[in-house]
Amino acid sequence: MSAVLPSSKLSPKRPRGLRRLIHACVAPSVFDFWAQRLDRTWTWERPLARIIERRAESRDAVTLVLRPNRHWRGYCAGQHLNISAEIDGASVTRSYSLSAAPRADGLLAITVKRIDGGKLSTYLYDSACVGDVLHIGQAFGEMTWPQSHDAGWLLLAAGSGITPLMALVREHASRGMPAPLTLLYWARTREELCFADELLALADAHPDFAVHCLLTRETDADSDIAPAGRLDAAQLATLVPDAAQRRVYACGPSGFVDTARELLGSNARSFHAEAFTPPARSFEDSGEAVVTLQRSGRTLTVPRGQSLLKALEAQGLKPASGCRMGICNTCACGKSAGATRDLTNGEVRTEPSSALRLCISAAVGDIELDL
Repeated sequence: MSAVLPSSKLSPKRPRGLRRLIHACVAPSVFDFWAQRLDRTWTWERPLARIIERRAESRDAVTLVLRPNRHWRGYCAGQHLNISAEIDGASVTRSYSLSAAPRADGLLAITVKRIDGGKLSTYLYDSACVGDVLHIGQAFGEMTWPQSHDAGWLLLAAGSGITPLMALVREHASRGMPAPLTLLYWARTREELCFADELLALADAHPDFAVHCLLTRETDADSDIAPAGRLDAAQLATLVPDAAQRRVYACGPSGFVDTARELLGSNARSFHAEAFTPPARSFEDSGEAVVTLQRSGRTLTVPRGQSLLKALEAQGLKPASGCRMGICNTCACGKSAGATRDLTNGEVRTEPSSALRLCISAAVGDIELDL
């Protein structure tokens, strides 16, 4: 795993005595208000980042290079972070993968694919400019390189799933490719591929790195892009005959991840996957349930089987949220009573919980939440 860059690498820390003195005299919110009159990234404790570069990566994706303030604690290749921006007077938060390896200068990069109907992705793709300041969260995620490599690796990416895996490839290349690495990357069309030229150049430069870009809606006969095809056993056997001896990371839509898990989950040397869309699960929960919000004293009626995050938002509430896929834990809250269903696997949970993830939990019966 790559070393996490400490915040002291990014800007000097205030002396502790000065921090205590300022905190005793001025509330953090007041400090932020006045400090940001001088520099919009200055805060008492909130991590913010300024966009310093943007570049097109594909027909519908853009890379934003960000300079974080001193409160950013760094990251490992393969991790994610929450990004927030004010859109139409409301704060919108979503999770994005970091697409570059950690840098000595502390800069970070995200690659954003424009999603139809996606408020934040549309804003970042269409409107975010160099100089704009974004709210960022600390990095999270476990799909990172281990301390040592004792086997070859297979990376499987579909669509936006390439972004965390690209960070892993870049870091692996910076280390001289210490273990054999193969990347299979699916996109619908050549215009939607990100990083294709860089990936093919890395493959030419490193004999132990093989990359196969596969198109599912067209064939690019004039380049090194492979013909159309979706992930299946025959394709794996042809492109990666030693897949059973590899350690596998897979990232993409939930259906892609499910297929990868079926093919390799119990066959490969190890398997770890992250999906960037919620799993399409169908459960026979019907009717309604009563949700009691203990802190606010409100009582709501919500549909059973629907994620609690969506159900609460439909009632006009705005719980904190990020990835909306059960990864970042931003929406986690306590549950003191009642039964909920985990929408990723169907498991019903009746025990009290201090980390109920609203985005992947649904009410099975009446419940009480610490909201």
